[in-house]
Amino acid sequence: MELWDIYDKDKNPTGRTMKRNDWCLKDDEYHLTVLGVVARPDHTYLITKRVMTKAWAPGWWEVSGGAAQAGETSEEAVIREVKEETGLDVRNAEGGYCFTYHRENPGEGDNYFVDVYRFVLDIDESDIHLQEEETAGYRFATKKEIENLAGEGIFLHYDSIKEVFR
Repeated sequence: MELWDIYDKDKNPTGRTMKRNDWCLKDDEYHLTVLGVVARPDHTYLITKRVMTKAWAPGWWEVSGGAAQAGETSEEAVIREVKEETGLDVRNAEGGYCFTYHRENPGEGDNYFVDVYRFVLDIDESDIHLQEEETAGYRFATKKEIENLAGEGIFLHYDSIKEVFR
């Protein structure tokens, strides 16, 4: 069973945990998620396509990310998520933490912080190993191509992270 830490409104751990996807958070309680934008030096970005079996946004494009597990730092979580979903090790990549945003869903029990990271590395496509349960495919896209996918309504989180695609 996967556990997530519960944070207060100032992003401080409360010392309590919740079960994954057990939307029990009170107002002013949050869990932590991460997004890892992976860029090549040529300013193209690795984006992945969600499998069609996903309950939410099947077949949409996204960058790697997910929830931080209990006891895991934000940086540890993004490194793990990128590795799990793409096979890439970003520990020694250029870049790192960019910013945090948060979402509040009053009465739904699902409030969360999102720490956004940007990593730049010279990627050999033979290093990409997709997590088949999560990811149906990948491509390298320019900022304009990602904007177009977002305009079609098939790219997740674009409005929240678009400044990372520079």
